[in-house]
Amino acid sequence: MDMEESRIALIGIIVEDLAATEDMNRILHAYAPYIVGRMGLPYRKNNVSIVSVVMDAPQGIISAVSGKLGMIKGLNVKTMISKASV
Repeated sequence: MDMEESRIALIGIIVEDLAATEDMNRILHAYAPYIVGRMGLPYRKNNVSIVSVVMDAPQGIISAVSGKLGMIKGLNVKTMISKASV
């Protein structure tokens, strides 16, 4: 792990275009050592999926993941980061 202090983060992703899931999964796989857990829920009624990703990582890593995911067309990404270091 990086020498920077770790933070707990929750990344919320709404997948509005299912074609974006391959790129999303590639990024999440690359940062797997920092991922505590992940839950995906298909919401077929509205033709979207909701994904929650919990991370324990330095703020720079969290920002990198969130930024990369946010650049993928078809994803809506929001991130919450703990104020206290862990």
